[in-house]
Amino acid sequence: MPRIAPFPAIRYAPGTDLQLVIAPPYDVLSESDVAELAALDPHNIVHVDVPTGGDDRYDVAARTLSQWLADRVLVRDDAPSLTIYRMAFTDATGAARTIVGVLCGLEVVDLDAGGVLPHERTTPKAVTDRLDLTRATATNLSPVWGLSLASGLTAALAEPGEPVGEMVTEGVVHTVERVSDPARIAAITDVLAADDVLIADGHHRYSISRTYRDEVRAATGRDDTDAEFTLTFVNELVADQLSIEAIHRVYTGTTIEQLRADLAGCFDLEPAPEPSPSLLARMVDLGRLVLLAPDGTAEWLVPRPGAFDGVRALDGAYLEHALAASTAEVSYQHGLDEMVALVGSGTVAAGILIRPTSLEEIQRTAREGLLMPPKSTFFTPKLRTGLVVRPTAPLP
Repeated sequence: MPRIAPFPAIRYAPGTDLQLVIAPPYDVLSESDVAELAALDPHNIVHVDVPTGGDDRYDVAARTLSQWLADRVLVRDDAPSLTIYRMAFTDATGAARTIVGVLCGLEVVDLDAGGVLPHERTTPKAVTDRLDLTRATATNLSPVWGLSLASGLTAALAEPGEPVGEMVTEGVVHTVERVSDPARIAAITDVLAADDVLIADGHHRYSISRTYRDEVRAATGRDDTDAEFTLTFVNELVADQLSIEAIHRVYTGTTIEQLRADLAGCFDLEPAPEPSPSLLARMVDLGRLVLLAPDGTAEWLVPRPGAFDGVRALDGAYLEHALAASTAEVSYQHGLDEMVALVGSGTVAAGILIRPTSLEEIQRTAREGLLMPPKSTFFTPKLRTGLVVRPTAPLP
């Protein structure tokens, strides 16, 4: 089972307007997003988390972080703590929801060591940026998202902690509460340590933490430093604590006609209504996918009887199987409006709308040690960066 560690958190000083200094995770930000956030406030976290400039940008980020600490823009907890993180929002069905988890140090384990489990195959991705930033700043800035297989975490977090910040963005109320009482910290960590944690989002960040841990071990000869853990938001793997959306598929390197022919071996194609939120709901009800063409038309992809015998009940796995011999190149896009605009632009051959991954398949992935196809799940809302910063080494 994984080790869980409280830590002396770095936070923005009391009284800070978090609306001006907190940012979305680095990997969803465009250059224009970064520029807009940086212009909001000279102390917005993107100045550290997404450094711009030349080869010295990581050193600049480290100096900026050190200066903020010296100026008490950022302050450190006096003792190790955990942070309860709540996200209150209205989901796609119109229901009021609150997801609650804890920001903690999660043990960094080797591949296949158990305790901390991946849940999907990752795509190739440049990782030197996060590694260089971690080396320079000696901090974890953006949390990994983990799902605890242990029961009882939601109940253990029901009682509020000490309020330390709240902000509202994109209709989501983000609230953080400090837990510094040793007895309550022990009670929460005991729940978390009772079962495995499944990585929901941030596989690359977790991988970087492993590389960084190994570098610290080699440099110090120790395996008991803060580099043995990484900043992680962990919530319970139960239905009311998950909000999952689909990451749709976009295809290039082919034509819409060829893609239809490739899909016809496993799917029947039938006319479908124009894309809308109600179409997404009907996809789930009917067990179908939807092919989007550049001319704005849509077609149901109806699985043929027996076509997917022996294939996992995942739309991503169905498409990998159906297009195994195709020359089409796949990429990924979240959001119905974004998909319709992209396919309609004519810059891609076609798009396919898929259904969100079910809770049952996520649980099966965890318990059977399986991996889903890349980009199988999109967990919402997105965690914010800057609410808590975790040191990975002593800071000046």
